[in-house]
Amino acid sequence: MREKDISHKHAREIAVALKGLSIEKARDYLQAVIKLQRAIPFGRYKEQVGHKSDPGVMSGRYPQKSATEFLKTLDNLESNAEYKGMDLDRLKIINVTVHKGVIVKRFTPRAMGRATPKNNVLTHIEFVAQEV
Repeated sequence: MREKDISHKHAREIAVALKGLSIEKARDYLQAVIKLQRAIPFGRYKEQVGHKSDPGVMSGRYPQKSATEFLKTLDNLESNAEYKGMDLDRLKIINVTVHKGVIVKRFTPRAMGRATPKNNVLTHIEFVAQEV
């Protein structure tokens, strides 16, 4: 999926967490994140992130907006695999890639005729699955 309005840093951490899971386990995991039941472990962007009580998670968060977009992309992956005639029970996510997309530039007016840039970076998500 291209040009999703989600945090690139959150998307990167979710991508690392989903790699190697089956579609059903990934869906359950993302739904638990949305319900604030399981945290996404943060490995790279973990500055000032608190510890969580989930097993195997030192520091993590619950990125609900990003998890919702990943869930939509996962549904798209499942429908594409079904269209191609793949067995959904044997399907496993082998790669999840996140790239920075288009920068939406805006400006906030300030005093004395100045303006402050307010840039919004969109995110591209790519899933690759394979029958195992």
